[in-house]
Amino acid sequence: MHNVILLFLYVGGMATFMPQDNWQHLFNAKNLEGWEVKGAAESNFFVEDGILVAETKLGLPNTFLATTKEYEDFELEVEFWVPDGINTGVQIRSDVYSAETTTPYLNGKLEASERTWEAGRVHGYQIEIDPSARAWTGGFYEEGGRGWLVPLSDNEQARQAFKNNDWNHFRIMADGKHFKSWINGVMAVDTHDDMAVSGFIALQLHSIKNQEQEGKQIRWRNIRIKEL
Repeated sequence: MHNVILLFLYVGGMATFMPQDNWQHLFNAKNLEGWEVKGAAESNFFVEDGILVAETKLGLPNTFLATTKEYEDFELEVEFWVPDGINTGVQIRSDVYSAETTTPYLNGKLEASERTWEAGRVHGYQIEIDPSARAWTGGFYEEGGRGWLVPLSDNEQARQAFKNNDWNHFRIMADGKHFKSWINGVMAVDTHDDMAVSGFIALQLHSIKNQEQEGKQIRWRNIRIKEL
């Protein structure tokens, strides 16, 4: 009986250190374990003082730091700091093209066309991070695919929620065909789509066009997921 009581206390004590709500951290704040680079042969992602950093580099193509595990239905939370003039985003349910692929495409001016994507190109849903005056952070985009699915042109409250030159918080939900995103607690997107049911999660390091954009750092922290 004494051993049973000790075992009960031991297990109970362990339980206080275990997650009670099924959230799992994707970034350990020490290294890039559990992540891999896609889209380029070299990596410009690193860890500094417990923060995951992506640093822009001229000549580097669109590059992504992706989870080695794929996810289907989940809630995802992440905090990010993005400098002015640098576009980025959070990929969900993403993959890589095995062959050259042509898709319809809706650009940032909401003009329709077609685009052809090369084999090896990352594609999938992206929750946009846009520090420009357009302020579509939290909008729903398909990277390497159809382009803008849900821009924020009609969501002024979400556009105002983004904080320039400060830490911001995303909450992202993917549940079957249903997708939602929140920027700093304000709902940005509530939509349905059926293009992809699972895939990796990734952080984007966008290509840059000029020397003035080089060496700018995007910072990420407190990346966690709860599978549904």
